Amino acid sequence: MSDQNIIDLEGRKPTYEWRKMVRGGIVAVLLIVLLGVGIANVFVVKEGEYKVVRQFGEVVDIIDEPGLNFKVPFVQTVTTVPKYQMLYDEAGAEINTKDKKRMLIDNYVVWRVEDPRMMIDSLANIINAETKMSEFVFSVVRTELGQLNYDEIVNDEKSSRGSLNDRVTERVNELLAKDGYGIVVTDVRMRQTDLPPENEQSVYTRMISERESTAQDYLSKGDADKNIIIAKTDKEVREILAKAEADADVIRGAGEGEAAKIYNDSFSKDPEFYELYRTLESYKKTINGETVIVLPSSSPYAQLLMGNME
Repeated sequence: MSDQNIIDLEGRKPTYEWRKMVRGGIVAVLLIVLLGVGIANVFVVKEGEYKVVRQFGEVVDIIDEPGLNFKVPFVQTVTTVPKYQMLYDEAGAEINTKDKKRMLIDNYVVWRVEDPRMMIDSLANIINAETKMSEFVFSVVRTELGQLNYDEIVNDEKSSRGSLNDRVTERVNELLAKDGYGIVVTDVRMRQTDLPPENEQSVYTRMISERESTAQDYLSKGDADKNIIIAKTDKEVREILAKAEADADVIRGAGEGEAAKIYNDSFSKDPEFYELYRTLESYKKTINGETVIVLPSSSPYAQLLMGNME
């Protein structure tokens, strides 16, 4: 056999250095894989959140203290559940009032997770929790508003929306607690109440008519009050004038009596002057531009007219 056909297997065996490099590479790869797996299974718990650790779908731990934690690779999963209060904006929905009016109601809900284990077991995640909560809120709102007339909801003077919000919040929490969902509603508020477009004009027309009727009532009452005030004032004026007239008559009588007394005292001191004064006063009443008097020339009256005062 020719030497050319002989293969030297010893020469082709890997050297010791080569084997050492291969083993080192394998170890390095394993370390990198293990490190990656370790990092991938480290999770951080932040302020304001729960970390729910599940194993094969079952909740095995709930961590609520901030810090680093580990889970079992390929076996456990971690779900984040918020601790803080959340706002859920309800989509507008149509309801019927007690007086058969249709309304569009727009609500918002403030809520939080009270028991994350219970919430995960019953609802699995936040989205399902919001869906279930929304169903309860709509059902309770529809029931409560169905017991009120339209005017009691939209009229500020008659509105009971404040107590209604409290009743809805209380009732929704009762339903959530009864079924053990692990969530609590802090507040339910009606943000907006609208009419369906096809009903708006008729309702506006009726509201205008009611306001005009109310205004007319105010005007009628004002006119009646005005007439009462005028009549009362006129009566008071008449009483004041009558009293003033009576007082004036008393004062006038007293003045005339005083004047007569003064006249009597004055005339009694000079009777001749009194006669002259009475005569002159009679002239004022009997003589004018057309008066014709026929008197004897010796008459005192004629003498006085002619200036013979002796």
